[in-house]
Amino acid sequence: MREFLELNPPEKFWQVLKSFLETKIFQTEKIELDQSLNRILADNVFSPVDLPPFSRSTVDGYAVKAADTSGASASMPTYLDIIGSIEMGVETELELKSGQAAAIPTGGMIPKGSDAVLMIEDTEKIEEKLIESFKSLAVGENIVQKAEDIAEGELLFKKGHKIMARDIGALAGLGITEFNVFKKAKVSVISTGDELIPAEAEAKIGQIRDINSYSISAYLNKIGAETKKVGIIEDKFESLKTALKNELDQELVLISGGSSVGIKDMTIELLNSLGEPGVLLHGLSIKPGKPTILAVIEGTIIIGLPGHPASAWTVNNVLTAEIVRVLNGEKAPAALGRENQKYLIEAELTRNLVSDKGREEYIPVKILKKDDKVFAEPLLAKSSLITNLAYGDALIKIPQNKEGIDKGELVKLTLIE
Repeated sequence: MREFLELNPPEKFWQVLKSFLETKIFQTEKIELDQSLNRILADNVFSPVDLPPFSRSTVDGYAVKAADTSGASASMPTYLDIIGSIEMGVETELELKSGQAAAIPTGGMIPKGSDAVLMIEDTEKIEEKLIESFKSLAVGENIVQKAEDIAEGELLFKKGHKIMARDIGALAGLGITEFNVFKKAKVSVISTGDELIPAEAEAKIGQIRDINSYSISAYLNKIGAETKKVGIIEDKFESLKTALKNELDQELVLISGGSSVGIKDMTIELLNSLGEPGVLLHGLSIKPGKPTILAVIEGTIIIGLPGHPASAWTVNNVLTAEIVRVLNGEKAPAALGRENQKYLIEAELTRNLVSDKGREEYIPVKILKKDDKVFAEPLLAKSSLITNLAYGDALIKIPQNKEGIDKGELVKLTLIE
């Protein structure tokens, strides 16, 4: 039976996925600190210790009582007796009394009785055990207090936090070297088309090299997926069915091609034959990406992407990447479909843009700078051309209720990665 493509709003696409993903059990694993970059925490992480574990100096100088420097200046110094020195990496047993000081290096432990550190530049040594101070100090000056960075038991990172390079140092400093993260989303990418050949093959007349497997896999790997390129499958029912059945242990399967007129009917029939619930949606009111297919088969999400490279890349970037972020644990299912503000910048449009009202449209642009202003120059071409994405810096989204954007209007850009 022939299936007719419908222009479903993106909101329906997200709603169908939310209802499925909200019941999914996400798998976790314990990893070591060295393997944690860009992984997503599966639990809250609390500090097991105080950091720093003791009050310490931020300068080279002398540990003192702030009150003993009151009123000190270059013309009227105060005088302090040196009773010893602080060694790095060793707990000090010194205790200061009024009028006393102890030599201390940067990072040294503040001795009992001291509440400030006098910089060595603000002193002069008069005798072996006597210095004069030229500066009046406040309590706590030049000291990092115990637990000032983070206290024992304090929340460091919330569940769902992506571990960045800067976080690894904080975790190391607290002695946290193992923790639970969500397992990476397992994704398979299938390319279909009798005209396709591998990238390394020599193209004959009528043949084109597979682009989508490479661009899609590279992007999904970058955002944290564990992606497998299945290869090129011929446009035959049994060949594609066998290939899909072999990938149903994955969380997400992408079929590049097979969603356009002529092949789409076979693809939909094939997906419905593999298991429940089958095809949930065919057709989206986005441009490019109109013939997108959404199916769920025995717990595996299947997305039928357009075959044209720019269309497939746009749908992958705008829709599929958000699914991967949820499967990775980076986003909650309820957050699907919300605007991602993380990579947005504003720029002035360099020309008028006309759009089909009723379809959400994405257009690549080149970012230009002139006289301290940022401009967005649209790169208009057919969806079969990949070079626009290679040359483009960002995407403009034209909402489905707008017929276009005027030259000079400020637009928000999502950077192309």
